[in-house]
Amino acid sequence: MKISMAIGAGASLNPQSLAKTVQDLESAGVDLVWGGEIYGYDLVSTLAFIAGKTKSMELMTGILPVYSRTPSLIAQTAITIDALSEGRFVLGLGTSGPQVIEGWHGVPYSKPLGLTRDVINICRKVWSGEKVEHEGRAYNLPLSEGEGTGLGKALRLMCKPLRQDIPIAVAAIGPKNVEMTAELANVWQPIHFLPEKFHEVWGESLHAGKAKRASDLGDLKIIAGGTVALGKGPSVDVARKAVRDNVGFYVGGMGARDKNFYNDLFKRYGYEEEAASIQDLFLSGKREEAFAAVPDEYVDRASLTGDEGHVRERIQVYKDVGVTYLDINIPAGTENPLEVIEKVKAWAE
Repeated sequence: MKISMAIGAGASLNPQSLAKTVQDLESAGVDLVWGGEIYGYDLVSTLAFIAGKTKSMELMTGILPVYSRTPSLIAQTAITIDALSEGRFVLGLGTSGPQVIEGWHGVPYSKPLGLTRDVINICRKVWSGEKVEHEGRAYNLPLSEGEGTGLGKALRLMCKPLRQDIPIAVAAIGPKNVEMTAELANVWQPIHFLPEKFHEVWGESLHAGKAKRASDLGDLKIIAGGTVALGKGPSVDVARKAVRDNVGFYVGGMGARDKNFYNDLFKRYGYEEEAASIQDLFLSGKREEAFAAVPDEYVDRASLTGDEGHVRERIQVYKDVGVTYLDINIPAGTENPLEVIEKVKAWAE
């Protein structure tokens, strides 16, 4: 397995610190870095900056919300970062959620699967260099008759991209979304991944999608992993609490009571009562109680914490289910974090 790591979701930005961080990660053997985009600093500009500060590791949007830009602009963005990084870009796409899309971007959160499919197909048409004509579920290019001025016409990209086959990753956890990802994408990026539940929760969707997959896409790659904290003591306890708090926040409050994708996933993992309790506590203002309700078993499975022998065994479980990029998080305050990354890199290979 290769190693991937996140650089944040735009809550802060210090150019000097960011440059040193990504250069250190690259020197420690990290193969891919990715970032999120919510309602802070934009991810595209950040990755363009990183492209100029690194030499070999891949750069991925994880994710670029498909509602935030037109499909053609997403395609242009991808070829630009790919050129600036000399062929190291991975276009990571996702739908985000209704609260962000409708509250921040001001567009309806409608047809998420159809829109994602349209964006993927339009991007590949743009990169092909042919005239872009598309009749989709959410987008038509040019606009259909009766829409707009009627003056739109099919256009082709006016430059030659470095690569016409830029890898596309999709962040997906819902059954239909995972099926579409297995059909169309190069990379699948799930969240809150439990390798023990891989076949039970994802197997049917992955099988259905791969049955429709074009052979030239190759095998579907997977990015998944967890927080790394080696040994015993307070630092490991703090790391495990952060894992617990993080999933508790998603399961409890990342969405409305009747529309929370992460709560649904937790139930599919078999934690139905816990999911309901976490959400009830969180939405009633009892956050710490909600976080405490996350089962120890989940934290054990979703993190790479404990003595080195145990962590090595857990890494093998990820490898056995076909994870391609072991996505790791090294908590702030970890002693010799680059050495930890190097150890994990060696164990994962």
